Amino acid sequence: MMKAMDAAAYLAQKYMSKYNEAIDEMKLHKLMYFAQRECLIATDAPLFDAVFYGWKYGPVLREIRSAYKNETFAPNIPDVLPKENVCILDAAFEKYSGKDSWSLSRLIHGELSWKNSRIGIGEYENSDNPMTLEDIRKDAERIKERRKNYLNWG
Repeated sequence: MMKAMDAAAYLAQKYMSKYNEAIDEMKLHKLMYFAQRECLIATDAPLFDAVFYGWKYGPVLREIRSAYKNETFAPNIPDVLPKENVCILDAAFEKYSGKDSWSLSRLIHGELSWKNSRIGIGEYENSDNPMTLEDIRKDAERIKERRKNYLNWG
């Protein structure tokens, strides 16, 4: 399992390389969520050990939020990342990085994990309610089934 900040650094540097601009914080949180979900789909294990919180525009990782807020986010990738982790990050990046942050937010608003974290929270309020790994796992299973059905269709 990798550190969440290492995954974020990898995605941020990849974004800079591909798009020649810094990734915005909102998009980074969304890509991190999708990377976590993709890892659960592929391996049934989390990519990193960090808790997402169900904020009004989607999942937020406090460690990354704090680094952006304090202007200390510096995407420094460790020299060696496990190949299987890089493959998961690359898959999530390729699938979702081309979408704007608001489109990613709308996608996540359909996820059970986000919806459950928002129970009892006003539409325009942030929340300290976690998005549980078990709920993210259910989202992963739903996507896995959808992909399997798509491949078997036709």
